[in-house]
Formats: sequence, C-alpha cells, structure tokens
Amino acid sequence: MSDKTFIDTNVLIYAHDIDANAKEVLQELWSERTGVLSTQVLQEFYVNVTRKIPSPLSKDLARLVVSSYAIWCLETTPTEILAAFRIEDESRIGFRDALIVSSAAKLGATRILSEDLNAGQRIAGILVVNPFVGIS
Repeated sequence: MSDKTFIDTNVLIYAHDIDANAKEVLQELWSERTGVLSTQVLQEFYVNVTRKIPSPLSKDLARLVVSSYAIWCLETTPTEILAAFRIEDESRIGFRDALIVSSAAKLGATRILSEDLNAGQRIAGILVVNPFVGIS
C-alpha cells in the first residue's frame, strides 16, 4: 500500500488505550510509512489520553507518543482553515471534522480512518473508513 492514510484522533487514542485492532492498523501504517495526521489530532490525543480515558496515560508517556507521531504531522495553517470552511459548508459536517478532511487533503491522503465520520462517504475526494466496523 503506497496511498497515505489520515488517522483521526479516536483511532490514535484507541491504539494507546484499549483496542488491539487500532494498534495493529497503526503498526501497519508505520511500517509502510503511509500514516499521516495533523497537529489538531495530536492536541486532541494528548488532552484525551491524559484526562478523559478510564486509565489515563502519564503526561510523560503521552508526550513521548506525541513526539513519535510528529513525523506524520502537518502543521495546520490558515490555508487549511479556509479550505475547511468550504468543506464544512459543502459536506455539511462540523468544522473540526472539516479541518481533519482539509488537512488530509493537503497531505495527499486517499482515506481517513475515523469512527466520527460516515464510513463509505467521500468528502473532498477522500474515502472515510471506520476501522472498527464489523469488529466485535
């Protein structure tokens, strides 16, 4: 697989909290060097894994994870924000989700792994995939 895959926050959180499937997906993307994400995802990840999950990570461990994924990262600029406004209006999704799509597009991703967006939907030409569908 050479196509880039954008990782939404929830997939990253699950991989470092409770879900072996999410961990496996990230390991595959890591070995293939095809995973991408944004500063928005890293910020949301940090807040959630240090405060909101049942067994929070220590700040030091969470910071180490953020540092390790920084190489996948796109810094969000006003260009992505302006594109997100258009995507928000055209796709009728929330602004934060539109910013995810905008960042994924800039990074050249062909798919977004997320459970927040509608699986199978194409937004701005990018396929949304829920990696947890069909898993029990």
